[in-house]
Amino acid sequence: MQGYLVLKNGSVYAGERFGSEKDLLTEVVFSTGMTGYQETMTDPSYFGQTMVFTYPLIGNYGINLDDNEGTGSKPAVDAIIVKDLARRPANFRSVMTLADFAKEEDLPGLTGVDTRKLAKEIRDHGSMPAVLVSELNQEKIDALFAQDYPSLLLARAKKEEEIETFVGEVGGPKIALLDFGLKGSIVKALQKRGATVTVFPGTTPASVIEASKPDGILLSNGPGDPTQYGYATKTILTLQNHYPIMGICLGHQLFAIANGAKTYKMKFGYRGFNHAVTDVDHKRKYFTSQNHGYAVDRASLAGTNLEVTHEEINAETVEGVRLKDKEAFSVQFHPDASPGPHDAEYIFDNFINKLTDKKGA
Repeated sequence: MQGYLVLKNGSVYAGERFGSEKDLLTEVVFSTGMTGYQETMTDPSYFGQTMVFTYPLIGNYGINLDDNEGTGSKPAVDAIIVKDLARRPANFRSVMTLADFAKEEDLPGLTGVDTRKLAKEIRDHGSMPAVLVSELNQEKIDALFAQDYPSLLLARAKKEEEIETFVGEVGGPKIALLDFGLKGSIVKALQKRGATVTVFPGTTPASVIEASKPDGILLSNGPGDPTQYGYATKTILTLQNHYPIMGICLGHQLFAIANGAKTYKMKFGYRGFNHAVTDVDHKRKYFTSQNHGYAVDRASLAGTNLEVTHEEINAETVEGVRLKDKEAFSVQFHPDASPGPHDAEYIFDNFINKLTDKKGA
């Protein structure tokens, strides 16, 4: 079946539909990664967005049972746009094709699109609303664009929230992880280092978290505008007075906001895993995995107790901050990668070392 991606600025991209054939209103973003499409589709940070993959062939190693990043197998993205959809995957772990996965999970897809042209348009004009439809019916397109997109996201985001513990090594540090849209690879990275991780809903009050007697706190990644998570500010300020804290991606932004900084929406964001970042302290550069559309405003750090620890080498975007007088810090990139390079895994090592040092003191 023919399908169309209609951008808010009027541009139309035609292709062949696969997976679900439902029409929807969404926000279009792009990723430059050559691999990792399964992790990207299931990463909660991409909730409510349609992902354009710039690499021309997607689906060539199929879908497996191990690489999903969110809860269960459900995709987080609204839809995916590809140039060529692989029909015959070749990988010993593959259990189904990408097309079969999209159909099974009710995920809309569009293939046969010039994704690099589309990505260049997003880069030039910024991420923007779009509708995915099966026919160019202007009345239907106008009706989709007229919907309240933030309300749609809230309705789609509703889920059962519960506390869950992932056991690490006996005697290892205990970490309370606030879940704002958690990637499973973060828990795995902490367990790999011996930590026992208890995952709390992001709305959990500080008193409940403190009652679990953690050695440290981790603020997870997640989707959307960080200013919509105002409820987290009081919790973060309370916890950072008593525990070492680490924030990742959205958690980085929430940590910065709680300590007086501001954020802004980027023109098209960073989504991919070839973003080079400088570690300001050690003057070393690392390739990192990133997926965010908002960033911390460097100018807003003036007058706060925060200092920059990492920055993107091209645009000098703030990629990490820390408090000057507490064991509390955050990074915008994903040290867990998944997908992407593992250059920045030392961030987890540094955090675990802080916890074990405190635990042994």
